[in-house]
Amino acid sequence: MVCQQGFVMVSVHLIAPSGYCINQDAAWRGVRRLEDAGITVKNQQVITRRMQRFAGCDDERLGDLQTLSALSENTPIVMPVRGGYGMTRLLERFDPQPLIARQRENPLLICGHSDFTALQMLLLARSNTVTFSGPMLAGNFGAPEMNDFTWRHFWQALTEPQFTLAWRSDGAPCETAGTVWGGNLAMLASITGTPWMPVIEGGILVVEDINEHPFRVERMLLQLHAAGILARQKALILGSFTAAAVNDYDDGYNLESVAALLRERLAIPVLTGLAFGHEQETVTLPLGAHGELRHDGERAQLRLSGHPVLPVAAAKGFMR
Repeated sequence: MVCQQGFVMVSVHLIAPSGYCINQDAAWRGVRRLEDAGITVKNQQVITRRMQRFAGCDDERLGDLQTLSALSENTPIVMPVRGGYGMTRLLERFDPQPLIARQRENPLLICGHSDFTALQMLLLARSNTVTFSGPMLAGNFGAPEMNDFTWRHFWQALTEPQFTLAWRSDGAPCETAGTVWGGNLAMLASITGTPWMPVIEGGILVVEDINEHPFRVERMLLQLHAAGILARQKALILGSFTAAAVNDYDDGYNLESVAALLRERLAIPVLTGLAFGHEQETVTLPLGAHGELRHDGERAQLRLSGHPVLPVAAAKGFMR
């Protein structure tokens, strides 16, 4: 582990608004790993909750979300056990106003990805509420070995009011700035045309996915393009597309082909290579924060600011 002891107590409040965690061993390993780092893990009972493929019935999972506004000030971090499917079943009944009010006064640091993207986009659409697209309990903190890169970048995003991500990327040089937003591409496509999809003008859209063949990735991006979403952005960043396996039928068509097509059709920069998504190695992005993007044709830098962070005293001890 890369963490150290000797810091003010930090708590993580678990929620399970989506799929049942079939890998229970991973979830409990994640709890132990966080506790070994000196972090209190609350609401652990949601780990075992189940109704069919979901982590409880709709009312139970909706309750996870509706009660967030009432959490103690000593519970600053909220994290889903896992993703899967189930969030969009809840959005029509979810009343975001209590949580929005809480976030304006004493913000929780709400972090997750995958299916959780739908809730993150709803909060961004309704109130410009910043949440974090990053690791979750079972898949990341519960991995057999905790990825040091993911651990460092998680705490960097949650403790530093300004930080910079740097990575190798192809594409044309550019320099631009705007609201950083996005997350899981399939979820963005699924809520396009609904009240839960934010309208971001001049943003920096970052997307990722898992188990989607390159042609499906292309199709979803073209859906966003046809809806006018991509044309309103200043840049598009392609993160990790885990298990996007090609086959003989593709005859050379791959994710690089997708990026090439997008560059032909879009008048905005299309960057690749950011470690962001369902891989064990992932950055944590504050969705709704301000981003300053620079790319020299080989390396990209994204400077992020304007997101909530942990109190300074609570932040000590988590970074190398």
